[in-house]
Amino acid sequence: MSPLVSGPALFIGSLTAFVMLERPKLDPTDPGLRQAAERAGVTPEEFAGPGDVWALMWEDEDGEGGGFELPGLRDAEAEDFAERLRLALGTGEPFTIEAGAVLRLDARPAGVDGYAFTAHVTPPEGEDEEAVPVTLELEPDRTAPLLTLLEEFHRSLA
Repeated sequence: MSPLVSGPALFIGSLTAFVMLERPKLDPTDPGLRQAAERAGVTPEEFAGPGDVWALMWEDEDGEGGGFELPGLRDAEAEDFAERLRLALGTGEPFTIEAGAVLRLDARPAGVDGYAFTAHVTPPEGEDEEAVPVTLELEPDRTAPLLTLLEEFHRSLA
């Protein structure tokens, strides 16, 4: 049984390749988390942590993935990234948008009402020495559902 994870998350891509900016929050009342905390010799609250650290996760079409924490990222910065993405989607034109030095999205119109993304993920300095920059080709997303996800992300931060 895995711990229940909640918190704001912005998912771009598909189940086969994606990037996700998230602020995971573990539920200390979840039985699986309580069991893991007991094995670790700490309280469930200590094991769950504060739930205030953002992370960037990714997975490619081969199922290879990774992620890293972004301890300096504030909610306002994540919300700004989402808002710039929302505004750019409304143009119907190609665009590039960045989330600091760790994520760059190159977007190009795809189909009648959609965008295809190339995501460039660069681990921050000081991250695992084996972590290397990754480029992901993400399947096209229709604009309307992506705008809905951005609105849900905005509401989750409120």
